[in-house]
Amino acid sequence: MRDFDEPDEPDGDELSVTAPKTWATGAPAVVHALKYALGQTSPRRTALTLLAINQTKGFDCPGCAWPEPAPGRRHRNEYCENGAKHISDEATSRRVTADFFRRHSVDELSRRSDLWLNQQGRLTEPMVLREGATHYEPIGWDEALDLLADELRALDHPDEALFYTSGRLANEPAFLLQLFARAFGTNNLPDCSNMCHESSGSALNETLGIGKGSVGLDDLHDCDLVFVVGQNPGTNHPRMLSALEETKRRGGQVVAVNPLPEAGLLRFKHPQKARGVVGRGTQIADQFLQIRPGGDLALFQALNLLLLEAEDKEPGTVLDREFIEEHTTGYDDFVAHIRETSWDSVLEATGLTRDEIERVHERVLASRGVIVCWAMGLTQHKHGVPTIREVVNFLLLRGNIGRPGAGVCPVRGHSNVQGDRTMGIWERMPQPFLDRLGREFAFTPPTRHGLDSVDSIRAMRDGRAKVFVGVAGNFVRATPDSDVTERALRDCRLTAHISTKLNRSHAVCGRTALILPTLGRSDRDVQAGGEQFMTVEDSMSEVHATRGRLAPASPHLLSEVSIITRLARKVLGSEPAIPWADFERDYDLVRDRIARVVDGFQDFNERVRRPGGFRLPNPVNSRTFRTPSGKAVFSVNDFTMLRAPEGHLVLQTLRSHDQWNTVPYAMDDRYRGIKGGRRVVLVSPADLAALGLADGTLVDLVGVWSDGSERRADAFRVVSYPTPPGSAAAYYPETNVLVPLDSVADISNTPTSKSVIVRLERTAEQAPAPA
Repeated sequence: MRDFDEPDEPDGDELSVTAPKTWATGAPAVVHALKYALGQTSPRRTALTLLAINQTKGFDCPGCAWPEPAPGRRHRNEYCENGAKHISDEATSRRVTADFFRRHSVDELSRRSDLWLNQQGRLTEPMVLREGATHYEPIGWDEALDLLADELRALDHPDEALFYTSGRLANEPAFLLQLFARAFGTNNLPDCSNMCHESSGSALNETLGIGKGSVGLDDLHDCDLVFVVGQNPGTNHPRMLSALEETKRRGGQVVAVNPLPEAGLLRFKHPQKARGVVGRGTQIADQFLQIRPGGDLALFQALNLLLLEAEDKEPGTVLDREFIEEHTTGYDDFVAHIRETSWDSVLEATGLTRDEIERVHERVLASRGVIVCWAMGLTQHKHGVPTIREVVNFLLLRGNIGRPGAGVCPVRGHSNVQGDRTMGIWERMPQPFLDRLGREFAFTPPTRHGLDSVDSIRAMRDGRAKVFVGVAGNFVRATPDSDVTERALRDCRLTAHISTKLNRSHAVCGRTALILPTLGRSDRDVQAGGEQFMTVEDSMSEVHATRGRLAPASPHLLSEVSIITRLARKVLGSEPAIPWADFERDYDLVRDRIARVVDGFQDFNERVRRPGGFRLPNPVNSRTFRTPSGKAVFSVNDFTMLRAPEGHLVLQTLRSHDQWNTVPYAMDDRYRGIKGGRRVVLVSPADLAALGLADGTLVDLVGVWSDGSERRADAFRVVSYPTPPGSAAAYYPETNVLVPLDSVADISNTPTSKSVIVRLERTAEQAPAPA
């Protein structure tokens, strides 16, 4: 173990700004990744992790959920810059010990930055903050789990407990967590997907009968036209750029739709190929549409109108009439609605020209297979679900659902968030799943829908939820309305976090708080039955094994499976008769039960041991739609446009390049030209002139909402940037405070973090003196 001095707290006063990059990756990405890795641990440990990540006998990257190529087609270095940084962050040699908590009070920790907290290193032993105490202190595992079990059993009703999960959790512990929660008597299983892709699941379930994507990597490679909408692959899932490069190599085209020009979508330099190191690389986007935030619904309605008009001119040559008649419903109502589309409204909502949209339309007409990929730029709006339904309409018109080289592709940004949902981490699991679970374990699961993440905060705020258990993740910084969320957690009787590293959630405590340290994805997991492995599911429904290779960060760590099964035994005893101890001893026994409960997992243990694992079946790909009608659904979606009052802007929150979810690795954003600070707001030169602000001005962001409420984020430096007129952008989690708890997407309840109406006020020391 290496000794490190505690990293200094960044002060953010060294901010410098250069022009944004016009290409991504290449040699600088390799240099940055290695520099970060060697700053965290030894060269030997760095090599062990990087050579094992995303390999068939290694461990899955705990970062994004982008799939790996098939065995035999993977590079020896099958990872991206951010994946390398993320696994180095987990494999760090820095340690947070009991002595650290003796030196730092909870109050002090609450005033530290996210960067500083994360940089302290791996947690090493269970800690407790007792009621009225100022510091965490060590606690043994049995005592810690007894304390948590006693609080759970003392609740008046199981629904007073919340079990939150992030996508870092693998399939086996996810299945056991939902089994424990339901055997305890609640469906309160909020997860990180509630904050990101819940709108995707809602829209796809309604229209196609399954809430996940339909394409695989081969489809993407062989596609004629790929839309990349509302996402930044160069930062959030960089290996997607390799797949898009292959699309281009095979003759496909890419249309990028995003409010900001993202470097990776402009040009990609593959760091593992000569042309990416010494050459110009590959132009990814054949056409870039710089759309206004929230304008995507209007864009796809305009494209659908153009397709209908093209069919009018040449009947039988544009739309897939046979597919529409045999496999869809709702077509006539959809057509009648789309024909009322106003071009003036479309152009105002999108900020695009009609020529730009018609050029995209020509690309569509020339393409047999079309895939639409999207992320939070679509989902985190009030009209996120209707937008994705309109994307489905667009694909249905030409039969681009359920055949090779075409389909829907929601790109999830967290390793196993899709797998957790498949395993039952959802507050509204379908009744057939609950029935199978009950039959398998001889109990009756609760049928009342549980609470998602937003409703969980409301329940804690209102005193209806009293115990919060977070399994991985950083709930405080992932959720909206930061002040309300923190007050809600502090009102709990007990908060417990199963974590690998320190984060702000550990400093926002209930009356009693527990930190339960666990193994990381890269750590070896040895149980009584021998060395274990786990499994994950990626964004394209591929399920494969993940095996840690490193010695655990501390002998006092337990696996998530161990923590969950031991807690379940203490809370439930022998009723119902679930063999928790056997599950802890041998994870094969967990997979045997998964195979009998979860669709598509038959012969789980056998199939997942094959190199590369297996792909779950998707009924959409056989044109089977599990909707009430048995057909794919054309939907009618009312036109929506975001309008900011005069003097205000539409703000979207986003990640920096040196960030993974809520965790910043540095104070920089290399591709956007930001160095040494995160409290920046990106605004177009035209808007700065209209608002009377100069580049570099210090402003407060004031969120303004329809109910008249306001929220404030102080001291952001204005950066002149090529954003669409009337819009701005700033990093989360610093701006989560601006998003009210009740500002959510219709149907999905996802926070509207991409459509925050703000005004920019000069900070007090820069405001002009009154006349």
